[in-house]
Amino acid sequence: MTPLAFIQNLNTPEILMIGAVVLLFFGAKRMPDLFRSVGKSIREFKNATSGIEQDIRSAMDVDVDAESKPVKRKPLEPTAEA
Repeated sequence: MTPLAFIQNLNTPEILMIGAVVLLFFGAKRMPDLFRSVGKSIREFKNATSGIEQDIRSAMDVDVDAESKPVKRKPLEPTAEA
């Protein structure tokens, strides 16, 4: 079970109730600052996850390129047996 599974079941009345509670806690003057900081946090999180994803993809590309190149080997010299 996902920890935030309850978010899928939120409808308009529930969202309005949450907004009213937030308004009561923080007041109308601090609301823009609050949402601005939440937006910055979400943006930083997305940038961090995309950076990690890009690092993983570039590491996978390096491994694929290394495996696809043929390896040049020296021919074997005959050994003296007999």
